[in-house]
Amino acid sequence: MVLLVSWAPVGLKRVPLTLPILCVAIGVAVFSTGLLAFDPDPRTWDTLTERLAELVVIISLMGAGLKLDRPPGWKAWNSTSRLLIVAMPLTIAATALLGWAGLGFSLAMALLFGASMAPTDPVLAADVQVGPPRSGDEDEVRFGLTSEAGLNDALAFPFVHLAILAAAGGLATQGGLLDWFTVKVGWKLLAGLGAGWLIGRTLGHLLFRSRRGLSKLGDGLIALAATLIAYTLTELIHGYGFLAVFVCALMIRHSERDHEFHQEMHDFSDQIERLLMMLLLVLFGGALANGLLSSLTWTDALIGVLVVFVVRPVAGLIAMAGSDQPWRERLLLAFLGIRGVGSIYYLAYGINHGDFGNSERLWAVVGFIILLSIIVHGVTATPLLARLARRRAADA
Repeated sequence: MVLLVSWAPVGLKRVPLTLPILCVAIGVAVFSTGLLAFDPDPRTWDTLTERLAELVVIISLMGAGLKLDRPPGWKAWNSTSRLLIVAMPLTIAATALLGWAGLGFSLAMALLFGASMAPTDPVLAADVQVGPPRSGDEDEVRFGLTSEAGLNDALAFPFVHLAILAAAGGLATQGGLLDWFTVKVGWKLLAGLGAGWLIGRTLGHLLFRSRRGLSKLGDGLIALAATLIAYTLTELIHGYGFLAVFVCALMIRHSERDHEFHQEMHDFSDQIERLLMMLLLVLFGGALANGLLSSLTWTDALIGVLVVFVVRPVAGLIAMAGSDQPWRERLLLAFLGIRGVGSIYYLAYGINHGDFGNSERLWAVVGFIILLSIIVHGVTATPLLARLARRRAADA
């Protein structure tokens, strides 16, 4: 697997495959033989699934923040703001409605379904994200999808807590809703933002501006240390650690924007992320081989197709209405909302912390959507972005 991490990105450039597709296929092939007694079913290994997905996501968030060249700003991040403020809530609401009306889910389970489908995945979206730090590969589509993936993994969390509250019957009580709004929305978001800013500024000073600048060590392992510090400290004060890690990475990057050490930290973070992603996706393939989708019906599959091909694209186009981006860029921003590891984490977290009853069918629907997204977006993303680059060059 370590060799595959090194070889695959180069070897797959000439074929219409991506590393995630290959990993899922390997998992299906290996576990279909029946030689392994281990069954990687996320419904059985619920806590392990949550923790592994959590680790992969926070490492990917550090990498995403480090490689963004563009400094934070409302105007510069206009596409990001539109996708987060408009597209994400619309996606959650529409998906939850499909789950409730189309699949017969309870309100709580429908909300969890919607929240799980909210994140544009920072892990599986490598092919649509910007390049490494200082690479200059930061067109509006790649920037918008990278920054959206970095932030919506945290901003969708309040909706997961809303689903957990609904499962406990708390939506009918004023106290439950007040606690959700003040703590799960207000405090946790502010704490994540503030802690990420403070930790990132502090680490940026230690790395680049102190007399014994840690960047002189040239050790990319610092990226992993920064990830774990930001996440752990923020969780200790009951903030959103996902948000803190991404903001921390942004602050580190922009404390000395053009320093070459950012490349070393990004490369190390990227290697660890790919290794863990491959492990998780091989296990996901194994779960597919062992019957994760066994309870899937044709109605469930149709809803999954609608989520990938209708809900997110339409929500994205509504969000980008009135922007100054060309239509082809708006279409790509709307369509390339990849679902993956973030969805696995949110679903596992919600089920582990709330009483949603039998989750077998929900896992089947979400698993199908993730598989569909891995295949469809994996095969189409690179050609579509390459075509956009050629058109942009021709128009210049």
